[in-house]
Amino acid sequence: MNGSTDARSSVLESIAGHLDELLRGHPLRVGVDGVCGSGKSTFTRELVTLLAARDRPVVLVDSDGFHHVRAHRYRQGRDSARGYYEDGYDFGALADRVLRPLGPGGSGEYAVTVHDLATDRVIDDQIATAPPDALVLFDATFIQRDDLRDLWDVVIYLHTDEDVAIARGVARDSAALGGEGAARSAYESRYMAACRIYLEEQRPRERATIVIDNTDPRRPTVERLPLNGRQS
Repeated sequence: MNGSTDARSSVLESIAGHLDELLRGHPLRVGVDGVCGSGKSTFTRELVTLLAARDRPVVLVDSDGFHHVRAHRYRQGRDSARGYYEDGYDFGALADRVLRPLGPGGSGEYAVTVHDLATDRVIDDQIATAPPDALVLFDATFIQRDDLRDLWDVVIYLHTDEDVAIARGVARDSAALGGEGAARSAYESRYMAACRIYLEEQRPRERATIVIDNTDPRRPTVERLPLNGRQS
């Protein structure tokens, strides 16, 4: 057990050290990508904890606050894979209200959230400001789509074998989706099917800055991690 814990800690520490060395003159916009069930949220929050122990300010922007309203999310049908891929997240708001303001020449002021998933309410007034040396992390699937790809300073891609990712997703979402059978059906028809579209159209594993195989989350392995010195 300690071996697996040490292996995960080592990978996370390596990424934290890499990110901590990067300076851009504006908040560093870090996206954590991967298919549904790849372990993005857990990985990102563990990384945030490690980064917070360093001297850089760290901001976690919650992807649950950047969905489209329900009518928009399901306009292509509740089971549509293409609908989930194209309409699930409000990536226009993410670009215009988070990534561009935090990028070169931006104000540093960003939207904390634009939507409440539980109530389906649009939110316009939750705003914060990130200092120029902040590390800003956001995890979600599909974040290397064409309209977003150039707005990230670093993208971490978590690869997970599809059968493992589906099993994780089904276990996590069974209660919310009406049981194991319904959850597995939803993953096959909508969620993982949407991820297959994304993988084919965008090749996110090839394009990411950092690639981690997270199939075994106890022992993730580094596929790609650039070497860098202190940059400004």
